[in-house]
Amino acid sequence: MNAREIDLLLSRTPYEELHAACMTFKDDERTSVKNLVRKYEKKLENYRNELKRLDQMMIYERKYADLGLIAGIDEAGRGPLAGPVVAAAVILPKDHPILYVNDSKQLSEKKREALYDVIMKEAVSVGVGMASEKVIDEINILQATYRAMREAVSKLTPYPDVTLNDAVTIPELSLHQVPIIKGDAKSASIAAASIIAKVSRDRIMKEYDKLYPEYGFASHKGYGSQQHMEALRQYGPCTIHRMTFIEGILSHE
Repeated sequence: MNAREIDLLLSRTPYEELHAACMTFKDDERTSVKNLVRKYEKKLENYRNELKRLDQMMIYERKYADLGLIAGIDEAGRGPLAGPVVAAAVILPKDHPILYVNDSKQLSEKKREALYDVIMKEAVSVGVGMASEKVIDEINILQATYRAMREAVSKLTPYPDVTLNDAVTIPELSLHQVPIIKGDAKSASIAAASIIAKVSRDRIMKEYDKLYPEYGFASHKGYGSQQHMEALRQYGPCTIHRMTFIEGILSHE
């Protein structure tokens, strides 16, 4: 086999069989093949390290497994000056981990987008809830976040028995809740929810950018960046701004 054929063979080999496949070529003296063996041994090492990391992120899922079906809950968009707050609830599969799931803040936009598609395909169930800027102004950001979270959970099928929440206990949600400080970095279920919530909200803000291009929502997603503040000073607020968030800012300009 030439190097290209070996590369193709190893690239198609399942991780469970990769070490044995690499050993098949360990005595090959060709430099190109030696490099390929090193490449795929490194790939296997990275895979094993990822499984260990994910195993650590399943501690809470294992701890509460006896209580029934578990969903992770997180939100995106509590801090911006414009747009909705979005929450997600995710029930992960028990039979296999979703590789590279992590706190959305630790991932690049490209990686979040890729993982969004994987989670939507492989999760047992995903629910997304949203509270608009109007609702935020009406009932405050905390209550709006709770409303979005309850909506997200209500869309899960099957319905969970336990929720792992990023730091909060959600009022009016009648099931066993486990608030976990910095849960998106400690629980795979919450991390998955953080990815779904973040990507969902980012996509909404990119659509708003088409309606209100002068504010730059596609780049800052409604957060108080210098570009956003300058646009607010120049154009004033638009219909998706949270007036309770910007009144104080504008009054001091």
